[in-house]
Amino acid sequence: MSNTPSGKSLGRALITGASSGIGARYAHHLAHRGHDLTLVARNVERLETLAARLRAETGRDVRVLPADLSRADGVQRVAQTLREDDSLTLLVNNAGIGSVAPLLQSDPGQMQAMIDLNISALTHLAMAAAPAFVARGGGTLINIASIVGLHPELLNGVYGASKAYVLAYSQSLRHELADQGLRVQAVLPGATGTEFWDLAGKPASELPSAMVMSADDMVRSALAGLDQGEFVTIPSLTDPALLERLEAARQALGPELSRNVPAARYGLQAPGGTGTNG
Repeated sequence: MSNTPSGKSLGRALITGASSGIGARYAHHLAHRGHDLTLVARNVERLETLAARLRAETGRDVRVLPADLSRADGVQRVAQTLREDDSLTLLVNNAGIGSVAPLLQSDPGQMQAMIDLNISALTHLAMAAAPAFVARGGGTLINIASIVGLHPELLNGVYGASKAYVLAYSQSLRHELADQGLRVQAVLPGATGTEFWDLAGKPASELPSAMVMSADDMVRSALAGLDQGEFVTIPSLTDPALLERLEAARQALGPELSRNVPAARYGLQAPGGTGTNG
């Protein structure tokens, strides 16, 4: 049964991409923590099997919401649930696809599908959840990004760019809405042992074992980071000071990013001058 006092629900969590891998492990751990669940994915059979198991293990109310988030109607169906179900207080924006193909060998249609799911669907669902959570007095938004959002040279460039978007979008949401009761966490997994790699074109078994974290360890680390108040969680990062220095440097850039004159190193007269090369 639930490990929460008297079985009281901690609120309902909606998890996308919940039928396997990272999403399924979030479902497991959130249910055992005491959350009721709404599970979203395309594979109805897998969802029903997972939901039945979690109901039996935890006694939580676990609902299944089949939806294809690569389609506009699927996104709208889930967005409507986020807006209208007042019991929802947590969204795990997990659904996504990847690729290991070099850019010049990438199929444009597949890249567009990646953008549609990793960026467009995630954005629409966050835009549905955020105002609803604020109106309900608070909520938590967990966006699953990737370490390639910081290091896009590692995999396919469109995939890396899509995950950099997730991080930037999460930063903006946090900046605008933290004081209105919305808590935001961006999770940046490294290589994780799931079906993601098979679909991306390189089975995880072909990666060095020292690089690949289990999905369960990844999710448990991410939830521990959430408990500790982290905004960005990188489960494999051993020295958080590295991330702190990166953020400090990013903030220090702020005053330098937009001025009314060019930097002196370009040798231009200011304002509007031609310099010695004009």
